[in-house]
Formats: sequence, structure tokens, C-alpha cells
Amino acid sequence: MDGGHMNGMTHMPPPPSPVTATGAPPVTTTTTGATMQHHAMMHMAFFWGTNGEILFPGWPGSNSGMYVLVLIFIFILAFLVEFLSHANFARRGSTTAAVGLVQTVVHTLRTGLGYMVMLAVMSFNGGVFLAAVAGHALGFLVFGTWVFRKPSPPVTGDKSSDLSPMICA
Repeated sequence: MDGGHMNGMTHMPPPPSPVTATGAPPVTTTTTGATMQHHAMMHMAFFWGTNGEILFPGWPGSNSGMYVLVLIFIFILAFLVEFLSHANFARRGSTTAAVGLVQTVVHTLRTGLGYMVMLAVMSFNGGVFLAAVAGHALGFLVFGTWVFRKPSPPVTGDKSSDLSPMICA
């Protein structure tokens, strides 16, 4: 035994990986359909462009109109996260179980939408990032500040939301 090393094989370079003319690995399919590999290029820095995949395969593709739809969709998702973060759906006189169920549903929706916004931003598309930030900013302005509310004196122990504030989203 040589300590678990394979004689003569320790200094061999790894086999070269095939690449296409664009520098991306090829798409491999078999005639049986048993093995399918798809290696898409993932950006590791912000880029500005309408081509890419955001949240779903092939969406928005290379269509500029679909890219605008993606930006609007991400903006609305971020806006809804802020709405759910500052909404108070509990009603006076409701049972503890009903209030707990409503809080759980709202929390679940808020968390799920927040994760969708996060995954969209992870596409590293600059437009998507700006749409998400703008949606959160406008949502906070509308629902989290006193700009669009009638000021009322705060009641001791009263909360403006059913939920704890989001740490990140």
C-alpha cells in the first residue's frame, strides 16, 4: 500500500471539457432521451441587457416586450412584499386561532414572494435589480410611512402590522 495514492496518476491534468464557439459547454442529448444536459451561462456580475432567463426557463428570452413585462412583474412582487409587511389583517373580536391562521398565511405569502424577488435579483440583471429596489421603495413609501395615512396618536401596545419586520427581502 502506498497510503491510498494511485501510482503514476497523481499528476495527470483533468480531461479537457468540450466548448462551443461561444465558449459555453454544449447541450448534450441522447436518442433514448435518458440523459439530457443543459449548461446555461450564469452571469457572476451585473449586466445590462434584455436577453436572459429570470425565474423561469426561457423567460423573457430575447423579446424586449417580455423583458418589460418581467420588470413590471418583479416591481409588483417587491411592492406586494412591502404591502404584506405592513398590513394588519387581524380584526378585533377574532379568535386567537383565526388570527394565528391569518398571520401564518400572510407570513408564508410574504416569505415566498420575498424569495421570488431574491431569486430574480440573483439573475444579476441590472434592470431587474432596479425594478426590485424601486418596488420595495415605493411599497415602503405607501405602506410603511405616514405619507399616505392620516396621522393618529399611537395607542400603547398597538402595532401597525401583524408580522415582525422582514430582516431581508
